[in-house]
Amino acid sequence: MTPKLPLSLEMFDYSLPEKLIAQRPADLRSASKLLRLDRKGMSIEHHNFSKLPDFLREGDLLVLNDTKVFPARLMARRSTGGVVEIFLLKFPVEGEDTPCLVRPGRKIRGEERLLLENGTTLLVRRRKHLFTVNGEDISLSEAVLKFGHVPLPPYIRRGTDGPDEADLKRYQTVYASEPGAVAAPTAGLHFDEGVLGLIREKGVSIGKVTLHVGPGTFRPVRTRNITEHRMDEESYTVSSDTAKLIEEVKKGGGRVVAVGTTVVRTLESAFYNQGVRAGEGTSELFIYPGYRFSVVDALVTNFHLPGSTLLMLVCAFAGTDFVMKAYREAVKQNYRFYSYGDAMFIE
Repeated sequence: MTPKLPLSLEMFDYSLPEKLIAQRPADLRSASKLLRLDRKGMSIEHHNFSKLPDFLREGDLLVLNDTKVFPARLMARRSTGGVVEIFLLKFPVEGEDTPCLVRPGRKIRGEERLLLENGTTLLVRRRKHLFTVNGEDISLSEAVLKFGHVPLPPYIRRGTDGPDEADLKRYQTVYASEPGAVAAPTAGLHFDEGVLGLIREKGVSIGKVTLHVGPGTFRPVRTRNITEHRMDEESYTVSSDTAKLIEEVKKGGGRVVAVGTTVVRTLESAFYNQGVRAGEGTSELFIYPGYRFSVVDALVTNFHLPGSTLLMLVCAFAGTDFVMKAYREAVKQNYRFYSYGDAMFIE
């Protein structure tokens, strides 16, 4: 038997029955299950997400990612009649070509005009394995708003009709405000106005950052030694108000509670010289076991794919053995996994 590398990919593998991959969200956002992990006591508890305010303390700071998912998937046709899917990798900027994925793209050489459902055209350009797209008789941003589809991950199956009206509402946080993400920061999907109100009543501050989730976040790790993996660059923004809140909470002995791995990566990337810097930045930060956290004290997160960088971040935060034990417990208790699934709270 081949021995495991110190940080080998198989350390982050687990068995998941397909029936536990959530295809629909819970009836109510806060009706999801919540697995509570205590890192100090090494305990695992089962709760409902609506109990989360009870686990927060006066003086804590809850940090949310206010990115907004835009309808990044466009369906078009070639002049030959073949259907082509165009997946935008960022929100369109007027006058600029937008990077995209094209499926199938093997027959497109140089540039080609593709037809949208109303007969308007998009111009797709190819340079080696990279594609860009722009509008011709329609702006790309207008095309997205008129004809774009919710970019659900491939493990959520909707058949030929694609995402429905429920997806348009539920694959978005209630506090989303900054368009630019091609995937939802899924830990935030469990929050509704009622839960947020209870958190504020508890004396917990709420801050926001923006990190537009890109497809690179979910790019598989293909190296057996995970330290050889490289993250794609993502842009983030930390407001001066949020940076100030973090400073005040840390001085007052409160905890910084990150909602989702995107918030963790943003805050840890923005940390410099004993504080979090306000402003815009880019992050290629890959957090895996052995990383020393500088900002985040507690974490709300979903259940992630085996071998994913998201799972590795959670293992870095709470310990690989403990997290994988919790995942096995979640499978045993029929928790729902991935984007529309249940949540964990790690203290």
